[in-house]
Amino acid sequence: MNACDVLIVGAGAAGLMCAIEAGKRGRRVVLIDHTKKIGEKIRISGGGRCNFTNRHTSLKNFLSSNPRFCISALKRYTQEDFIALVDQHQIAWHEKMLGQLFCDGSARQIIDMLLTECQKAKVRIFAGTEIESVDRTADGFSVSTSEGLFGTPSLVIATGGKSIPKIGATGFAYDIARQFEIDVIEPRPGLVPFTFQGDTLEAMASLSGVSAPSIVSIGKDAFSEAMLFTHRGLSGPAILQISSYWREGDAILIDLAPDTDVFGKLRLARTEHPKQSVATALSSMVPARLAENIARETEAGAARIADLSDKRLKVIAERTKAWRVTPAGTEGYRTAEVTLGGIDTNELSSQTFEARAVPGLHFIGEAVDVTGHLGGFNFQWAWSSGWCAGQAV
Repeated sequence: MNACDVLIVGAGAAGLMCAIEAGKRGRRVVLIDHTKKIGEKIRISGGGRCNFTNRHTSLKNFLSSNPRFCISALKRYTQEDFIALVDQHQIAWHEKMLGQLFCDGSARQIIDMLLTECQKAKVRIFAGTEIESVDRTADGFSVSTSEGLFGTPSLVIATGGKSIPKIGATGFAYDIARQFEIDVIEPRPGLVPFTFQGDTLEAMASLSGVSAPSIVSIGKDAFSEAMLFTHRGLSGPAILQISSYWREGDAILIDLAPDTDVFGKLRLARTEHPKQSVATALSSMVPARLAENIARETEAGAARIADLSDKRLKVIAERTKAWRVTPAGTEGYRTAEVTLGGIDTNELSSQTFEARAVPGLHFIGEAVDVTGHLGGFNFQWAWSSGWCAGQAV
């Protein structure tokens, strides 16, 4: 049997960070991943440049059945701490809108940085290694793998959720939790495009590829960012954000012309340009194809704006400012950036991420029921939770 002090399953962002910190403490660390390529989710993130954290990380950027669970970890290892590590490795980065930080070069730089830190901490990494079984022993855990049997007093599960299965995502963490009778909050896709069917999708057919600023909301939860029409439905940052709050059957409310008095501008156009069509008047406020679509749906067609009453203009303005539509579903785990739900935080210590009922067993990162907004927050959760577990194992 291969003995180690800490065995970490999952060599993504959280697993790598945990391995580094445990190794720096002198622990004998083994890091196992079933895929041959380490850090694939890091590599593909941020359009290949890795949105590795967010300047404005705070409690309000996370969803969980226990909203305060993440406070301790986020305070103990902050976004500034990770930025300092990136700077230490002389990785050039830039800040985009809303505090999002990206590599100037490639996401591969973040992976190489983490692997360099693992090497310095003498972490042994086994890529392309399958887990065959996990059993509890008197001394901790026995883990049977395709590379042999490992024994450890501390087992860390950092295998993430089900999102983006093409890069190897599985429900392994949930299987282990259930094996040890640890509750799991129902997983579901998050930060994912919406799909539509029937007449609603047909009405959007001419809009595929159109992008527009928008405010998308469900109840009190709202996001003001770009929205994109696709051949399946709706995507773009605003849609991905609100998708984490959506449940089947919910309608979403969309303002397609934020900060614009559409009714007032239509009335003004009626006075100043009476021969204009509604679509032409609207095209100063929304993209031309979208203006044509709204005019058609509100039965204004090619009518001159001079021929429309205030009542008709209010209908058009309402359709533009408060478009209510109900998605048929989402694109699912195939394109979801994260998995909502996961290991119930009531089962874990917020300081060490150790399962209260199973000493020595830890869950970190996306596997846990803590999910960030779009914009680098989920990576920060991975760094923070991984760092904290690394101090404890």
